[in-house]
Amino acid sequence: MSHNKSDRKHQNKEVGMTTKTIGIVGLGRMGNGMAQSLLRKGFKVFGTDIGEAQSQAAREIGVNVVADIKALCAESSVIILSLPMAKHVQAVVKGKDGIINFAQPKTLIIDTSTSEPEVTRALSIELDQLGHQLLDCPVSGGPAGAAAGTMVMVVGGERSSLERAQVYLDALSSKVVYMGKSGNGHAAKLINNLLCAAHLITTAEAVALGTKAGLDPADLIAGLNAGSGRSAISEVNFPRWILNKGFDSGFTMQLMRKDVRLAENMVDEMGLELPLAKQVAEIWSQSEENIPDQDDFNCIIKNAGLGE
Repeated sequence: MSHNKSDRKHQNKEVGMTTKTIGIVGLGRMGNGMAQSLLRKGFKVFGTDIGEAQSQAAREIGVNVVADIKALCAESSVIILSLPMAKHVQAVVKGKDGIINFAQPKTLIIDTSTSEPEVTRALSIELDQLGHQLLDCPVSGGPAGAAAGTMVMVVGGERSSLERAQVYLDALSSKVVYMGKSGNGHAAKLINNLLCAAHLITTAEAVALGTKAGLDPADLIAGLNAGSGRSAISEVNFPRWILNKGFDSGFTMQLMRKDVRLAENMVDEMGLELPLAKQVAEIWSQSEENIPDQDDFNCIIKNAGLGE
């Protein structure tokens, strides 16, 4: 099931000055961007983060920042998670001071993190037994898409949970694609990021080849984007963050290496022989030797034929 804003037309009305509230755990660049989109649509947004800088930035845009998860749960029965890794999701949901201990009845958790499918499925079962709902809603579009409300979401979980979440997802996204059971959204996202990781390498090698052959990189990218060799990497990443040497997409090497590693684990768990995927994973793993964790993930092109 795929939803476009254009398909929904009148369904996607702004909330306006209603009293709909939503909580966000994790107020980094993605959480802050999502808060901006929700506030713009008239939601009352509560949030919490362990970082004071993130909390202050959220206060400045109008988020009601609270001290902890207990205070957040007191304000809303719909909570977005925007966290780095599965271990953080587990801690926030079922840790000593986690959501499970303080949630209102029938709380809906919308996990926008790129997490691990099996972790998500286990949490979903546990939450369901307690009368709560969990949707895995990993996102594409980066901080800019979060702030503009134009992200793409691949969603796993019960269809009834998706229907309940739809008004919030409409405020955050340009497209929602339902993938089926819990964990499927996270599986699809890891596969997507594996492809993204591969496209960065193959496109960088193509540009290196073209440059050696005397082609202007920008002209070559324009030509590729007019032909069948194009991808989101050639259409977006190269013009926006690579050719201009900006390298400021808001997504780090550390996070992409984590996602590629998780995708590689999926390949192994499925018992598949995927030699190209293995090679891509190896290139990303080896990049730890010369590209720092905090660098932009597009910097992988420096290890794929384009140098500095």
